[in-house]
Amino acid sequence: MIKGLRIGTGYDVHAFAPHRDLTLGGVTIPHEVGLEGHSDADVLAHALADALLGAARIEGAHDIGQLFPDTDASFKGANSIGLLRIAAQHIVDTGYQILDADCILVAQAPKLSPYREEMRKNLADALSVDVSMVGLKATTTEGLGFAGRKEGIAAHATVLLCSA
Repeated sequence: MIKGLRIGTGYDVHAFAPHRDLTLGGVTIPHEVGLEGHSDADVLAHALADALLGAARIEGAHDIGQLFPDTDASFKGANSIGLLRIAAQHIVDTGYQILDADCILVAQAPKLSPYREEMRKNLADALSVDVSMVGLKATTTEGLGFAGRKEGIAAHATVLLCSA
């Protein structure tokens, strides 16, 4: 039996909203609308932070809602890559090492592939890992569901941790 390995998954969704920037993986992407949220609404960074926190199961910080509550005005408009960096540091401080992260963005629009490598780099920097340890894919839903109707964007993330 292998000891000390932990897997975590994260999922986040935000609806589109006018008069906001669209920020994904720390990259501001040109689009007619952004995402609604208390912070900058970066669904990718949020899903990845939740995956990390879920894997480590830190008391009092099992998800980003506990660590960064939307009832706390200090997080209003917060940079989610900065929040991800804090979550990743919690993981390290708890005695885990981040081995791998794999993420999926679900959006009908805009096209995300031109921004993929910059997003991967930002995520890797926030996690303090090599960019080769961060996978990122984008997919559409072929017009189905809220993402297919262009009502918002979802993100899925999976991480692998080991005891340091």
